[in-house]
Amino acid sequence: MTLTRKATWKLADGRAITLDVPEGQSLMEAATRHGVPGIIGECGGSMSCATCHVVVAPDWAERAGTPSAFEEDMLDITEAGRQPTSRLSCQIRMTAALDGIVLSVPEA
Repeated sequence: MTLTRKATWKLADGRAITLDVPEGQSLMEAATRHGVPGIIGECGGSMSCATCHVVVAPDWAERAGTPSAFEEDMLDITEAGRQPTSRLSCQIRMTAALDGIVLSVPEA
């Protein structure tokens, strides 16, 4: 049995979408499978488009980890302005430590 954990995407219009995400699945995959607005995942998670940009809530940033050098470069070209806790959601995989994570979807 696959364990699921909660993740919440806060949208620019004030709505919030909370989903059960299987451990090991990327937050981009979960968002695109459930139609979370603003998370496109055009490249399918290969870190070549930055269309899954999210801003991790500050109290979750350390647990979500830091971007790799290549992810840092991709974050510099996001359509919405980069924030201190910006990440590509294709690079964040759900774990028990991330149960309850909160992400904001920047307005493009």
